[in-house]
Amino acid sequence: MIFADNVMKHEIKRTYRYRLYPGEAQRAELARTFGCSRWVYNWALETKTKAYYQDEESLSFTDLSSRLTSKKKEEETEWLSEVSAVMLQQSLRNLNQAFTNFFEGRAEYPSFKSKKGDQTARYVGTAFDIREENGKRKLRLSKMPGLINIRWSRELPSDPSSCTVTKNAAGQYHVCFVCTEEAHLLPRINGEGGDLEFVGVDLGIESLVTLSTGEKAGNPRWFENEQERLRCEQQKLSRKEKGSNNWERQRKRVAKVHQRIQDRRRDFIEKLTTRLIENFDVIVVEDLSVKNMQQNGNLARHITQAGWSQIVRRLRDKCERYGRTLVIADKWFPSSQRCSECGHVGGKKPLHVRDWTCSECGAHHDRDINAAKNLSRVGQTRIQAPGDLGKPDAFEVVGSGR
Repeated sequence: MIFADNVMKHEIKRTYRYRLYPGEAQRAELARTFGCSRWVYNWALETKTKAYYQDEESLSFTDLSSRLTSKKKEEETEWLSEVSAVMLQQSLRNLNQAFTNFFEGRAEYPSFKSKKGDQTARYVGTAFDIREENGKRKLRLSKMPGLINIRWSRELPSDPSSCTVTKNAAGQYHVCFVCTEEAHLLPRINGEGGDLEFVGVDLGIESLVTLSTGEKAGNPRWFENEQERLRCEQQKLSRKEKGSNNWERQRKRVAKVHQRIQDRRRDFIEKLTTRLIENFDVIVVEDLSVKNMQQNGNLARHITQAGWSQIVRRLRDKCERYGRTLVIADKWFPSSQRCSECGHVGGKKPLHVRDWTCSECGAHHDRDINAAKNLSRVGQTRIQAPGDLGKPDAFEVVGSGR
């Protein structure tokens, strides 16, 4: 990205993710750490839930922390003292944040963690640091034997304030550092005195993204490309004795295929959203009810693999970071029903109708491009003349609006 010399700057917190390569003894210690972190989280969730429903008592973080200290002194759970106390405290903080998200309507009620999913452990303060060994920078974790090798794909902008170690289903280890860095706001496309550059973005299946400029980004269909390989690996897994060493090795092979699909989707979305941020001042998307759309059995898998929510989430984050504006139109906005030339609403159209002709003005439309143009137009109205909209609160605006 190209930044102007005189653009505004602001500090933000950003996560940097790297691949970890722990040794055998370190993997064993990490397994114990993940287990203790998961146990504390589940214990605190159960304790807090029982206290509320049985005793009508609301336990705070301090209450749970005090009970955890007592728990570590009991004979049955004295093994909790074998891992870093900082990491256990962070499990309680994670639960506290989960309840905050629930009460503020951002998430559902917290659920118990399973050892079958991704395993995580968070370190803060003096519980971790980066040290030099034989000319290489490595990660030190509290109560961890030796230093852990890191594959440095890029430099850290500052000293990290915390780090989270994760292990995914494929058996791969990663570390995420939280750093404070100076973010540059991108200048306007047409200069400070010029008009804002708007673009409407229609999300779909055949074309993952269609822009109001007429450009379409085809769907790479990551899952379909790996489907045959995945089928073969899953077939081999079904022939292994569940729980055996051969079964575990084959399970990881299946998980690696899924991880490859996920990584390719993430890479594509990162590049796509960055290109939109670089070329437009205001980006307009539609608020899609993905869960409701997944009720269609024929399209559920395609919708899940498309990653629409991930696209909107990354656009939201990058707009806030670089000073762009994201307008999220109401899900009831008739983007596919309205003629982008005359504004006539022609009614709902089945999904198999990919192009249509307006009955009022006779304009012929590509369904996706027409929807993107309507989104771009309503975005301009929302930014430049919000009073012209009947329900302005139905349109969420994210970013600076510069």
